[in-house]
Amino acid sequence: MVSSEIKNFGILGFPVGHSLSPQMYKAAFTAAGFPNYNYIPLSIQAGKLYMAVEGLKGLGFRGVNVTIPHKTTISRYLDAIDADALVIGAVNTVVNDGGMLTGYNTDVSGFLAALAEANFLPEDSHAVILGAGGAARAILWGLCKRKAEYITIGARNPQKAQALANDFLNYGAVEGFDWNSDEFKEIIQTADILINTTPLGMFPNVDNMPPIDLKLLPEGALVYDIIYNPAETKLLKTARELGFPTLNGLSMLLLQGKESYRLYTGQIPDLKVMAKALEKNLKSR
Repeated sequence: MVSSEIKNFGILGFPVGHSLSPQMYKAAFTAAGFPNYNYIPLSIQAGKLYMAVEGLKGLGFRGVNVTIPHKTTISRYLDAIDADALVIGAVNTVVNDGGMLTGYNTDVSGFLAALAEANFLPEDSHAVILGAGGAARAILWGLCKRKAEYITIGARNPQKAQALANDFLNYGAVEGFDWNSDEFKEIIQTADILINTTPLGMFPNVDNMPPIDLKLLPEGALVYDIIYNPAETKLLKTARELGFPTLNGLSMLLLQGKESYRLYTGQIPDLKVMAKALEKNLKSR
C-alpha cells in the first residue's frame, strides 16, 4: 500500500556531499510505499549545531542521521540518549517523537552485523583500532560487548588514544598508543583484526592511508576499513596485495542504515534495494 503522507528525514554533518545515505534511504522508502518521504543532506557547521537541532523540531523532521563532526557533540542538545549511545558517547541517529529528540548509535550494531557476515568472531580476539574519534568509540564498544580479549588503539595523538582507552577500561582490556611508536609496531604483530576508523583514504583523498606497515600483521589477519567511498581504499588494496582478507565499510553502512530505518519507521527495510542504490551511486562517482 502506497502512503501519501509526507515526512522529512536527513543527514546532518559537515561536509555531507560525499554521503550515500540520501540515495540509500530514498530507495528504501520508495520500495516500502513511502514515495513522499524525503531524505535531505543538511550541511551544518559546528557553531550552528544547536540552531539546526531546534530547526529539526520546528520543521517536523521525523529523524536524522548524524555524521562528522557532530556525533560526539549533538547529545547535549537532545532530550534522551539510548544506552549504547550513552556508553559510546556518540550519536549517529536521532528520532523525533512529537518534539522529543532521542539519540541512538546504530554504528555498533552495523559494525557487529558486518563482522558476522564476514564470519569473523570478535570473542577472544586481539583487535587493533586505528583512530580515536566518534567512529572508533562505536567500534570499541562493539568489541567490548563481544568480549574481545585485548583491544589496542593506535592514533596520531597518543594522549587521545589513551584517553579513549581509559573511557572503556571498565568493559575490557584496552590500551592506547602512538601508531608510529615501536611499541605499537610490536603489538600489532599479534592482531587478529585491524580496523581503520579514520577518514584517511576517503574520497577525494584516495591516495592517503594510515601510516601502518601491514607486513607486520600475522598471516590471516582481517583488515577492515569502515570507509565505503572508494570501495577499495589504499589501505585495503595494499592489504589485499599482501594476501590479507579485507572488508570495506559498505556492509556496516548498509546494516547500520537498516537499524536506523527501523527506528524511524518501525519496519525492516528491503536490504537488497538499499544495497543496489549504494552500488549504483558508488559506480557513478
